[in-house]
Amino acid sequence: MAFASEEIRRVREATDILALVQNHSALRRVGRRWVGLCPFHQEKTASFSVNAEEGLYHCFGCGASGDVLTFVRETEGLNFRESVELLAGRAGITLTYTAGDERVAGRRKVLNEALEKAVAWYHERLLSHPGAARARGYLRSRGIEGDQVREFRLGWAPNEYEALRRSLNTPEDVMLEAGLLYRSQRGGIGDTFRDRILFPVFDNRGNPVGFGGRAMPDGHPPKYRNSPESAVYSKSRLLYNLHRAKKDIVSCDEVVVCEGYTDVLGLFGIGVRHCVATCGTALTEEHVRTLRRFTERFVLAFDADSAGAAAAERIYQWEKKYSLQVYVAEMPEGKDPDDLARSDPDGLREALGEPAAFLSFRLNRALAGRDLDTPEGRTRAGGAAAAVIAEHPEEMVRDQYLMILSDRLQIPPRQLRAIPTERGNENQGPQAALAVSQEEVDDPSQHPSEAGIERQVLELCVHNPELVPEYVSAGLFADPRHQKVFEALRNTDSLEEALERLSPADSGETPESRLLANLVVSEPINVKKAVIGRFVFDAAEAEIQRLLLQARKTDDPDVPRRMTQVQIAREELRKGDWDSAAAARLAALLAEKVESRGSS
Repeated sequence: MAFASEEIRRVREATDILALVQNHSALRRVGRRWVGLCPFHQEKTASFSVNAEEGLYHCFGCGASGDVLTFVRETEGLNFRESVELLAGRAGITLTYTAGDERVAGRRKVLNEALEKAVAWYHERLLSHPGAARARGYLRSRGIEGDQVREFRLGWAPNEYEALRRSLNTPEDVMLEAGLLYRSQRGGIGDTFRDRILFPVFDNRGNPVGFGGRAMPDGHPPKYRNSPESAVYSKSRLLYNLHRAKKDIVSCDEVVVCEGYTDVLGLFGIGVRHCVATCGTALTEEHVRTLRRFTERFVLAFDADSAGAAAAERIYQWEKKYSLQVYVAEMPEGKDPDDLARSDPDGLREALGEPAAFLSFRLNRALAGRDLDTPEGRTRAGGAAAAVIAEHPEEMVRDQYLMILSDRLQIPPRQLRAIPTERGNENQGPQAALAVSQEEVDDPSQHPSEAGIERQVLELCVHNPELVPEYVSAGLFADPRHQKVFEALRNTDSLEEALERLSPADSGETPESRLLANLVVSEPINVKKAVIGRFVFDAAEAEIQRLLLQARKTDDPDVPRRMTQVQIAREELRKGDWDSAAAARLAALLAEKVESRGSS
């Protein structure tokens, strides 16, 4: 679903970024900027800056940056479309949808309204209906009292075939699509949930989208029944309680991920509010992407078996891809957070407060119950544990854990590498996976040393564009990010358009858009006469180095001739006290280089 760029611009212009940000952080004016504590990470010294004139923000501590739409996406956990719709609604702006999009949006609204009616109806039944006395007693036995029942809007479905269907003034097709009714194999239609305690599930905006239904202790299986997939309910994307917990997640800079609805209620009961649960499915990459908007620190509060069975390969991939830190709160065997919240709340707080790194947890599991008193037992345990370590993609991490394992088993690290694993092939020990290519070790994200002067030129482009001569071109920048930002500024009519170009609606924030937001909220530099001249001079130096390398690989006489031309023009610029005419001549000469490089 796409919106016209003009409508998006109207939404941005109609939204006061100061009012939006001040709902999350107090700001004070410093020069042309407004500063305060960053709402995206914990800090004591204000590093968050807002340029109200341009409608942009940037944090010099964690790097978060963007405009009003980015801010809503990151603080509310919404996608781009949802952010536009939210701010448009607040500003009273009517958005234009295509016929198909309008039908989809309208249908989602109808389903949300039907589900809201169902949430209210089931909740009232639990609070006051005589038939729910057994359900209320069961919740109290699990430590779930009235305040939590009301906060989470828990409900109760009576053991009747059509109780909800008869009570709601809602079309049957809507209730079927929303998952409130189901059609039997014989064609009959009845309530989806019967004789169950219901946990309403809400999306990130707080709209009801479905239910998790828990059977009573003596009720009919399965133990849990979730709403079916629908236009508003997707288990792979939804996280129970995220709409309520997201501010606490940002405040704590950590999210506790559970497996069940009652785990979340148990944690809330002991004061741990930055927790969510998956809705009857394993943790997915969609879940990770959603949660990463709020924090990079994940604590898995699963029971021991589930945590041990977590797919290590996916966890490690996500750690690298999304810069995550994944930990595990170690639970006693057979216990989950809900159990411990009632039986040992202090022990649960301790487990959450001192979680183990994911690999450390898996290593402990691999060694648990092993015979570590005999050489044979330690050797077998070493094979199992070394195989676990070998799964980690980072060589440095693997080496450190091998040292830890060596100390625990009293086996030298090189011998651990050679121990056959318990995975079947004695010729392929963990040492095969404990190797890493040089390309993986090298950091490809290093940027040239010219970044300092290049940034100053970009600051001029933002704050004093009239001081940037026409002869300055993108090809003079060594850093590709700086090239893109310069091109966006040179080829658009406003900072807003430049930001849109660098951060398309369908791709979200980019390194270039973050850099531009950083430049916009920075205080303008004290312009020095030599900035442009030094910039062109440095670009010439980079070209000379390139030509020197090329001269070693070719006998082309044009290479040394061209190098001489650049050297002479560069020296004229230096001797001329960074004269603009000399800078223009040198820039023109370098531009020829850019064209020839592009055509080669």
